[in-house]
Amino acid sequence: MYAVCAIFLVIQVVLATALPSDPVLSSWGEGLRYDYMETDDGDLQLVDNWMKLSDYERLARYNPDNSNRYHLFTRANPSISQPLVLNNAGTVTNSNFRANRRTIILMHGFAGSITSGFNTVLVPAFLAAADVNVIALDWSAGSSWGPRAIQAGQAAGRFLNWLIRISGTTPNNFHVVGYSVGGHGAGIIARTVNGNVGYVTGCDPADRWEAGWNFRPNDGLYTEVIHTNVGNIGMTQPLAQADFYPNGGRNMPGCATALCDHYRSYYYLGESLRTGGFTGRRCANLQQALNGNCNASGTLRMGGIQPKNGNSGIFHLTTNPLPPFSRG
Repeated sequence: MYAVCAIFLVIQVVLATALPSDPVLSSWGEGLRYDYMETDDGDLQLVDNWMKLSDYERLARYNPDNSNRYHLFTRANPSISQPLVLNNAGTVTNSNFRANRRTIILMHGFAGSITSGFNTVLVPAFLAAADVNVIALDWSAGSSWGPRAIQAGQAAGRFLNWLIRISGTTPNNFHVVGYSVGGHGAGIIARTVNGNVGYVTGCDPADRWEAGWNFRPNDGLYTEVIHTNVGNIGMTQPLAQADFYPNGGRNMPGCATALCDHYRSYYYLGESLRTGGFTGRRCANLQQALNGNCNASGTLRMGGIQPKNGNSGIFHLTTNPLPPFSRG
């Protein structure tokens, strides 16, 4: 009897030492298991590209319906936000939100927050361009793990469905804008909304991303992507109805790092809101856009406050190294 117990004890010890306590179940990135990603604020963060059991457990506990925060900015409160709280209609009726205005939804990127450069550039740019509601989504509770952008975006879409019900606004009034992993998240927000969102913009959607959850051309009535760091942080292939490749989508003039290139996507959008410019030349295919030798017939303005419904294609343009970035 004692010998049998001893054998079972030895087996348990061997299994405990042989099997990992946190087994790897899948991978959400290609290449090396560990590498560094730069956050929205420019800090380096070590990222594990392999998804372990503990990652799935944390994902199961993550509840973006509770942790997402929605900050409203308008021309009446351009600097200090008003919180809009899901299922609390009073936070909407007592705020500066107006249902008859166009509403901009902003979704920051990996490891970002409400204070990310994406928001600090685009909130004032949208308010300068038009009398709109700007709602900045803060999903910082989950943003340190990129795939959570899927759940955060779906929750934001449910929030907008609630906002539509209580305010009387319409999906056509929405312009959803996202950056990096939030660029894909913007598409997820839009496709979760009941109805057709009027305008969806992806600012250099991230290359390292969950298959099947990419930004899609039919995420809104008009969809547009600005590619500024292809083949590195940003995704190379066209994703929208209209895809713009400034400077061939890489090596932005005035930039010395990939992160600077990545940032330029929302800086270009911000400038387009304030002053227009950024006229893209139509390209016959992606390779022409990457090489900058486009000569197909037609042009289209990149960015801007109004959707360009009915337009589609791949476009190239050249920018200046310093503001103003647009060459017209």
